[in-house]
Amino acid sequence: MYFLNLKIRIADMEMHNSLSEQIHTLKSRLEYVNRTWTISDYEALLKFYIEVLPKIVDAERCSIFIINLGGKNVDLKFGTGLKEGQIEAPLENSIVGESISGKRCIVENYLDGKEGFHKKADAKTGFITRSLICMPIKNLTQDAAIGAIEVLNKKGDLIFTDKDKSILEEVAKHLSIAIENILINQEILHLSAQIEMQFEQVKGRYLKNHHFVAQSKMMEDVLSRAYQVSKTPVDVLLYGESGTGKELIAKLIHQNSNRELKPFVPVNCAAIPEHLMESEFFGYEKGAFTGAYASRAGLFEQANGGILFLDEISEMPLSIQPKFLRVLQEKNATRLGGSKPINYDFRLISATNKDIFSEVNEKQFRQDLFFRLFAVDIMIPPLRQRHEDIIPLALSFLSETSQRFNKRVAGFSTEVLSVFEKYHWPGNVRQLRREVERLVALTIDGARIELSSCSRELQDIEHSNQEEFQGHGPLAEQLHQLESKIIQTTLEKTGGNKSEASRILGITRQGLDKKLKRHSKLQ
Repeated sequence: MYFLNLKIRIADMEMHNSLSEQIHTLKSRLEYVNRTWTISDYEALLKFYIEVLPKIVDAERCSIFIINLGGKNVDLKFGTGLKEGQIEAPLENSIVGESISGKRCIVENYLDGKEGFHKKADAKTGFITRSLICMPIKNLTQDAAIGAIEVLNKKGDLIFTDKDKSILEEVAKHLSIAIENILINQEILHLSAQIEMQFEQVKGRYLKNHHFVAQSKMMEDVLSRAYQVSKTPVDVLLYGESGTGKELIAKLIHQNSNRELKPFVPVNCAAIPEHLMESEFFGYEKGAFTGAYASRAGLFEQANGGILFLDEISEMPLSIQPKFLRVLQEKNATRLGGSKPINYDFRLISATNKDIFSEVNEKQFRQDLFFRLFAVDIMIPPLRQRHEDIIPLALSFLSETSQRFNKRVAGFSTEVLSVFEKYHWPGNVRQLRREVERLVALTIDGARIELSSCSRELQDIEHSNQEEFQGHGPLAEQLHQLESKIIQTTLEKTGGNKSEASRILGITRQGLDKKLKRHSKLQ
């Protein structure tokens, strides 16, 4: 029975991991489409029609209506001199409603003496409607109308003709594309949010407070391992470059462990002066030294029952390491100036951005403490090695930062996203977050984030790429220049390893040698 339940749990996890991957892929594609062509772009197109169409048919005004989600009324989307939503027309007993319901064009040239909904609309807007032509905007995939375009008052007290009707019919075909894209876009975003919310509720059974954006296999493996060790009371070492998210992983382990309701005490070993290390960790009694005006619990006591997270553990001075080792072995110690031993019960998670193995070999870190620090180690890869996470992380930070700054930003331009993917991000995720915060701060509401707002080092990437290859001459010469550049770049990345370079390029080692000889002769 135990093994059966285990198999079911594993199969369940695999199913949800697969679902996670599909949702992330779908969301990324949707976000990419939104970045390329946003709702703001479609709305700008509608506004363009509002401005131009009256000039084409020589009318005074133009309005675009869209049937609302309830399907009982028709809302003004845009209109000459009007605000969005200023007019709400019924599907029955209004010309625009009848045009949409009947999917037919309606022309009324003598409305001055007629009663109807147009009189109520005129009372709201201060406009006097004398004549109008209303054309339904039809759904592209279904036999239904999703809205209508209406032009009012032929200038010079003239009447609307069949020619005007033909022009409006042609315009309505093009408008249907823009309007349906707005509706579909909004519906997909709504469904995407619902799916993601439901998925997060299911996923929460396995990994609580999962704030990570991880599409790369490397980061998914890190999260999987973090989940595994969270359930067992082993000490853990996290290592990786600065800014990769080691403290977030530590918190994730804490939040999914049986100590989640107990303290999580983070300590930056590099930030504590050596002469204060002992008093900070062990605490002290009143009068233990000059300035000890009251007793104070140390970090070991503060973490009792919970998790002590030691960031930059490799920066711990050698002088304190033997005492620290004893605490880990004995699980008790006394405060400075005290005589009564205090028992500790904490789980240890350590982190470092240095090669601690080399530190041990070079006698910069005690070997006995090293072996006592952890049972499991987790390497968190730098951002440049998990290329698939860059854009999803940037989008996540954009959403979070826009909300925090109370700004509405249309998204990233394709140039910015391209530079994000090319940049090597020495500061890792922390640097990416900072860059997005900068971009949101420098971008006006409703606008896209452009390359000109990026920090200098990212702009330099784009400029250098533009300068790297500027082909001249016949196509064959330009292709030769490009091939030479690709081979050179690949060899640089592999440190001159031709076997690895040929594997990346998808050619044989002999083929690479031939190309190198040919390029050297032509240069």
